[in-house]
Amino acid sequence: MASTRPIVPNQNRGRDALAGKPKQKAGIVEGNNRRALIDVTNRGVVANPQPINRPVTRSFCAQLLAKAQDPVNENNKKQIAVVVDGPIGGKEARAVQKKVTVKPKLEERKVTVKPNPEVVIDISPETKADKSDIRRQARDSSRKKNVHTTTSILTARSKIACGTTNKPKDLVRDIDAADGNNQLAAVEYVEDLYKYYKLVENSTRAHDYMATQHEINEKMRGILVDWLIEVHNKFELMPETLYLTIHIVDRYLAGRAVSKKILQLVGVSATLIASKYEEIWAPEVNDFVTVADDAYSREQVLAMEKLILGKLEWSLTVPTPYVFLVRYIKAAASDQKMENMVFFLAELGLTHYELISYSPSMMAASAVYAARCTLNRKPLWDETLKCHTGFSESQLQDCAKLLVTFHSVATESNLQAAYKKYSSVVYGAVALIPPAKILLA
Repeated sequence: MASTRPIVPNQNRGRDALAGKPKQKAGIVEGNNRRALIDVTNRGVVANPQPINRPVTRSFCAQLLAKAQDPVNENNKKQIAVVVDGPIGGKEARAVQKKVTVKPKLEERKVTVKPNPEVVIDISPETKADKSDIRRQARDSSRKKNVHTTTSILTARSKIACGTTNKPKDLVRDIDAADGNNQLAAVEYVEDLYKYYKLVENSTRAHDYMATQHEINEKMRGILVDWLIEVHNKFELMPETLYLTIHIVDRYLAGRAVSKKILQLVGVSATLIASKYEEIWAPEVNDFVTVADDAYSREQVLAMEKLILGKLEWSLTVPTPYVFLVRYIKAAASDQKMENMVFFLAELGLTHYELISYSPSMMAASAVYAARCTLNRKPLWDETLKCHTGFSESQLQDCAKLLVTFHSVATESNLQAAYKKYSSVVYGAVALIPPAKILLA
C-alpha cells in the first residue's frame, strides 16, 4: 500500500536569494528548511524526486576561489559552478558567479619491477679451485698490514743498545716472519714474553726436596709420574696439562712431607687442578676416582685439591718446560718427526727425578739438542737456536746426555709409559729410533 501523505516541494533558499526574492518566514511551508521524509520510505524510493542543491558555505567558497587562482594547465582544468547560501550582492555576487577551475588528480603510474634473470653457473673442479684462490687472495689482502707499533720500535732500540743486532742476518733466522699477519702469535712482543719466562722460572720451580721427605723416595716419585703419563694419555688431555700436573706435584712435595698412602692422591688431585686450568672439557671427579681403582673417595680428592691450592697460593700461571719447548721447536724449524722426538725425550725427563735440578728452559733446550743429535740433523746447534734459547751447545751437554741415557735404557726400565706412548704409529714410533751415539760416548 502506497502512502498518501502530501508531498511538500523543496525550498531552494540559495536560488531565491540570488534571484532577489524575499525570504519567507520560519515555520511556513518550509518546515524549518528540512527535507520531507516522504521522499524515502521504508518501502522504496519515490519516483522522480526533486533535485537537491546543497548550499555552499562562504569559507568553502573562499577555498575554491583560492585554488582557482593557482597557476595550472588550462588544458587540464575542469569548470564547476558555485552556489552560495544567503544573499550576496555587488562584487561578491559577481565573484561567486565566476567559474572555478579545479586541477584534476594525476593518474598514478604503475611501476612494474622486472625480476633479475637467474644465472646458472656450472661449477667445475677448475672453477672451485679458482674460487678458492680468489677467496685466499681476498683474505690475505684484507688482513692487517704490518704496522710498526710503539712496542716493536722500543724492542728494536733495545736490541741496538744491547748490540744483539750486530750479528749477520743470514746466521739468525726470523722464526716469526711467517706469523706476521697472525694476531694470535703476538710476534711484536713474544720475545719479551720469553725473557720474562726465563726471569721468573727459577722462582716458581721446585728444587731438590727429597731430603725433606721421610716416607717417599725418588723411585716412588718416578712410579707416580709414569702412572700420571698413562692417565694423561688415557683421557687424551692436552700436553700442557701433563707438564702442569708434574709441576704441581713437585711444588707441593717440596713444601710438605706426605706419606706413601696419599702420594697417589696428590697426583690425582694435581691432575684435576691442571685439567681445570688447561682443558676446555676437564674430566669429572668421579672419573679420577675410577681411574685410581676407588682407592680414594670423591671427598678425599676434593679435600686434597683444596690443600694443594692453598699451599701453592693459587699460583698456577707458571712457565713449565712445555712453554719453552713450543718456542724452541719453532726455532729449530722442526718437522713432525723432530717434534715427536723432542716431546718423547722431554717426557722421559719428567719421569726421572735427576732432571729436577735443571731449569725448565734448560731441560727444553736440551731435549731439542738431544733430538737433533738422535736424528742427525745438521747443524746440531746454530745461531738461531742459541739466540732464542740463550744456551750454547756446550751448556747443554750434561742435561742432553742424561736424556739420551734414559732413552737408551727405556726398553729395560720399569717406567714404560712414555716409551710405549711414543712407540705407537700415532707418534711416528720415534721411541724405537736408536739413541744418539755421539752423546753416549
